[in-house]
Amino acid sequence: MATADAYENGRGHDPEFLGHPLGLYVCFATELWERFSFYGMKFLLLLYLTKYHLFSDTNGLEVLGGYAALVYAMPVIGGLLADRYLGMRKAVIFGGVLLTLGHLGMAMEGEQARVDGGEVVRDDGALQVFYFSLALIVMGVGFLKPNISTIVGQLYSREDPRRDAGFTIFYMGINIGAFAATLLCGYLGETYGWQYGFGAAGIGMVIGLITFIRGQKYLHDLAEPRDPVLLEKKTSLGLSYEWTIYLGALASVFLVWQMLQFHGAVGLVLNLLSLAVLAGLGWFIFFKCNSVERDRMLVLVILTLSTVVFWALFEQASGSMTLYADRVVDRNILGYELTASQFGSLNAFFIFLFAPIFAWLWTFLGRRGLEPSTPVKFALGIVQAGLGFGALVLGAASPDTAGMVVGYWLVLAYLLHTTGELCLSPVGLSAVTKLAVPNVVGVMMGSWFLATAYSEFVAAQLAKLAAIDTVNGAVKDIGAALASYTELFSSLLYVGLGAGVLLLLVSPLLRKMMHGIH
Repeated sequence: MATADAYENGRGHDPEFLGHPLGLYVCFATELWERFSFYGMKFLLLLYLTKYHLFSDTNGLEVLGGYAALVYAMPVIGGLLADRYLGMRKAVIFGGVLLTLGHLGMAMEGEQARVDGGEVVRDDGALQVFYFSLALIVMGVGFLKPNISTIVGQLYSREDPRRDAGFTIFYMGINIGAFAATLLCGYLGETYGWQYGFGAAGIGMVIGLITFIRGQKYLHDLAEPRDPVLLEKKTSLGLSYEWTIYLGALASVFLVWQMLQFHGAVGLVLNLLSLAVLAGLGWFIFFKCNSVERDRMLVLVILTLSTVVFWALFEQASGSMTLYADRVVDRNILGYELTASQFGSLNAFFIFLFAPIFAWLWTFLGRRGLEPSTPVKFALGIVQAGLGFGALVLGAASPDTAGMVVGYWLVLAYLLHTTGELCLSPVGLSAVTKLAVPNVVGVMMGSWFLATAYSEFVAAQLAKLAAIDTVNGAVKDIGAALASYTELFSSLLYVGLGAGVLLLLVSPLLRKMMHGIH
C-alpha cells in the first residue's frame, strides 16, 4: 500500500486546488453528499413514522434511537475491517453502495396508515422495506464513515503543515451537506410527500458514490488494502477474505433488520457491550498501568462518560425537539415558514458562523495562558446543552395567542447547543489520542464511539418521557402537549446544569491527573 510520504516524495507535483491535493476535494465531495443523504433522512424519520405510518411517539422514538445507536456503533467495526483487510477505497465503495440502496429504498413509502374501528391499519410490506432500508444504511455508514476520514489523513505526511487545514476543509463538507439536506429534504418531504424527501437524500448519495469512484486517480493508491495477498486468501467458506467480509456484512444487514424491529435487543447489546468495556478497562487501568498512565486513563474514562450526558441532550434535536417544532412551535422565522425538520439545519448554520470564532478564541486565550483545560471545556459544553432547554422553558412561559411557542426560542436553543458542541466535540478525539496509553488508543477510540452510540439510545429513552397521544399523527390538545414537553425540557435543563457544574468542580483534580497534558 502506498503511503502519504511516498505521495509527498514521488507525486507531489500533481495538480492542486487552493494549495491542497485534489484527492482532498474528492473526499470532501463524497462526505458532503453522504452527510446530505444522512441528515436529509434523519430529521424526517420520526415525523414520517408518527404522521404517515401513525406510530405512537414511544414506538417512533424507539426506532429512531435504535437506528441512531447502531449507526454510531458500526463504524468501529467498519474501520477495523478496512484497516486490517479491505483498505479504505474498497470499504468506502461498498459502504456507498449499501447507503445508496438503503436511501432509495426509503423512498418506497407504501400506503398511508389509517384508523379503522379504533385500530391502526398499516402497510406492513412497506414497513418491512423501510426497516430493511434502515439496516442497509446502518451497515453502509459503518463502512464509509470512518474510512473516508482516514483517506484524508493519508493524503498528507505527518509533518505536512497543510494537514489541519485539510481536515478543516473536509469537515466543512460535512456541515454543508447537513445544512443543505435538512433544508431541501425537509422541505420536499413535509411539503410534497415523504418519498420526495427520502428520494432526494438517495440521489445525493448516488452523486457522492459516483464522485468517489470517478476521483480514484487523485487518491494515488493511498487507500488500497494493506495486504492484497491476504485479501485473496480463502477462508473456511471457500471464498476469499474480501468476499467473506462482504457476505458477512450482508448477513449482518439481515440481523440489524430484525434488531430495529425488536427495540429491546439494541438496548441489551449496548448495555452488555458497555459493561464489558468498562470491566476490561478497569482491569487494564488498575493492573497494567503505572501511576501516571492510571491517572490519565481514569480522566479519559470520566470525560468519555460525560459525553453520554452531552450527546443525550444534544440529540434531542431529531427526537423531542423535532416533534416540539412540529406540534407546538410557531415556525415563522423572518417571514419564512420553516418545516419542523428544517430547524435541524440551524446546527450546521451556527457551526459555519461560530467555528472560526471559537478557533480564534482558544488560540487567543492560549497565547495568554488562559485557555480552559479539556475538562473545563467539556463542562462548559454540557452546561450550554442544558441552557438550550432553558430557552425552551422560557419560551413556553409566554406562548402566543394561539398557545404556540415563538420559533425564535427554538433558534436560541439550537444556538446554545451548537456553542456547547464547539466546546466539547473538537477536543474530544484529540483527548483520546493524548491521554490513552499508546497500545490501547484503538480500544479507547472504539470506546469513545460506543459512548456516542449509547447516548443516542439514552436520548430516545429521555424523549419518550414526553410521549403524547395523537389522532392521525396530530396532537389533540396543544396546551397539554406544551406542558408535557416543558416538563421534559425542565428536567433536561437541570441534568445539563448539574452534570456540567459537577464536572467543573472536579476539573482541577482532573487537570492534575492529566500530568501536564492540556
